[in-house]
Amino acid sequence: MLSRLRSSRLLRVLLALVALAFVGYGLARNWDGTVSALARLSWWSVAGAVAAVMTGIWFMMVAWQRVLAGLGSAFPLRTAARVLFVGQLGKYVPGSVWAYAAMMELGRDHGCPPRRTFGGTSIDLVISLGCAVALAAATLPFTARAVAEQTWYLALIIPVIIVCLHPRILTWGLNLALRIARREPFDELLSGRTLLETTAWKIAGWLVYGLHLWLVIGDLTGDFSLYLLGAGAYAFAWAGGLLFAFIPAGVGVREGAMVLVLAPSIGMDNAIVAAVISRLAFTFADVAWAGLGFLLGRGVQRPAAGPAEPPGPPGPPGPPGPPETNASTYAAQ
Repeated sequence: MLSRLRSSRLLRVLLALVALAFVGYGLARNWDGTVSALARLSWWSVAGAVAAVMTGIWFMMVAWQRVLAGLGSAFPLRTAARVLFVGQLGKYVPGSVWAYAAMMELGRDHGCPPRRTFGGTSIDLVISLGCAVALAAATLPFTARAVAEQTWYLALIIPVIIVCLHPRILTWGLNLALRIARREPFDELLSGRTLLETTAWKIAGWLVYGLHLWLVIGDLTGDFSLYLLGAGAYAFAWAGGLLFAFIPAGVGVREGAMVLVLAPSIGMDNAIVAAVISRLAFTFADVAWAGLGFLLGRGVQRPAAGPAEPPGPPGPPGPPGPPETNASTYAAQ
């Protein structure tokens, strides 16, 4: 599949169109509920929710860029936006591999070996999961006690993630996976400073995400003191949706978890409206950032061809490795 994506521009375009078609299908399937939800809200709360989501997504992209830079591929922000945002459209296609495949090939176009994109994206996902669970654990006991009591065990994942993100343990785990896949191990450790910086950007992103539900809930109920409820509800819902990676973008799972948290405090009808608007805001932001990322990255100079990546241990034949790019030289372009 990766070889075909690499060699066929038409296949890449078709994959992007398929992803957009699934986005359109999801919106059309819930069109009546979306229209009804929008009718109950003021324009400023919907616009503010979309703006908060787009800002949070940008913060998450910066965190991802920091991880890739720490592993040796220092993308300029414009390039990082192109690789991440365009590649992320693949998550709307059924199956759990399309976003990864698209990002790995887009990263290869800009000098980042696929194994590095895969490893960096996986690290970024684990950090994001830890931050989301931590935020939910810190807020739900005060805003949705019944849910917190029923799902207390999810907080146990936090110390596990902290231990696994120690630079030496993290590098050992990634290199073990690469050796099993008969690929070259990483030659650079992800520093503790990079992990802390990435975590800071992630926390900022999650706190900004909380604003989108805060605005919607405040507009629905007239009570603008429920920020912690909105932030914790979305973090809990996102973490729950991640457990069902085979479902495109967690559709349905995320909304159900969000309603579960919000309904006892704001009522079932309001909770359903908030969940629908949240999905609409994220879908719009994903498509908008994909378009902006594509345009931003078009003018970025791509690295010149260089020596091929060293081959791994003997194993099944695969596509040749990409050219390695010096991170500091590329970052200066």
